[in-house]
Amino acid sequence: MRRVRFRDPSGYARTGEWTDESIETGTRSYDPADVTVLPPSEPTKVVCQAGGYVDHREESGFDDVPDRPELFLKTPNCVLGHEDAIELPPGRDQVEFEGEFGIVIGEQCRDVAVEDAMDVVTGFTCVNDISNRDDQMDERNWVRGKAFDASLPMGPVVATPDEVPEDARLELRLNGEVKQETTREHMIFSVPELVADVSELITLEPGDVIASGTPFGPGPLADGDVVEVEFEGVGTLRNHVTAPE
Repeated sequence: MRRVRFRDPSGYARTGEWTDESIETGTRSYDPADVTVLPPSEPTKVVCQAGGYVDHREESGFDDVPDRPELFLKTPNCVLGHEDAIELPPGRDQVEFEGEFGIVIGEQCRDVAVEDAMDVVTGFTCVNDISNRDDQMDERNWVRGKAFDASLPMGPVVATPDEVPEDARLELRLNGEVKQETTREHMIFSVPELVADVSELITLEPGDVIASGTPFGPGPLADGDVVEVEFEGVGTLRNHVTAPE
């Protein structure tokens, strides 16, 4: 199942199943073109993995494989929906895309064992970790570089785990050109390992998201760009880019 949150033509927020042809709520069908797709969950926090793929670690200047996931946070102000505009932060020259997939938590949990981790995962979504390198390179905790407003497009749906293959393909396209591509099986840490590690010290709430990390190839965004993240089984998250006047 591919669950979607949306605002109908009357302005009401609803949830439904996004099929190949329509959005079904159980009582009504909606044309996706007639609704506003909302972020697929309302996280209290997004825990992000840095350097989740060997090829991205290498291009970032690291030749080691970490013993445990390296983590940072994004906050609820970062969350943006499918087809919403990514507004570049003013006065920054190097703002980049990072295509990822997100692990959406389905229940409150803490200190989950690896073998039980998938029991607390409600599904997967597409994520774009928009990164402000100007500030990221100058600060230790990456607050300005990673947690600025509207820096985490997510969506368009949450696909249940049975919809997403173990070797699901991840792809980012900029203006129709493929810039990043990998498969889930190339992650340094598996989904269960990520959930177990994050939850060891952090209580996860329903709707929270673990952003799994980006592969080789992050690159710059500019005014007028269209950026798409596609994850097999989920679909395509699409956003356009604007610059402040």
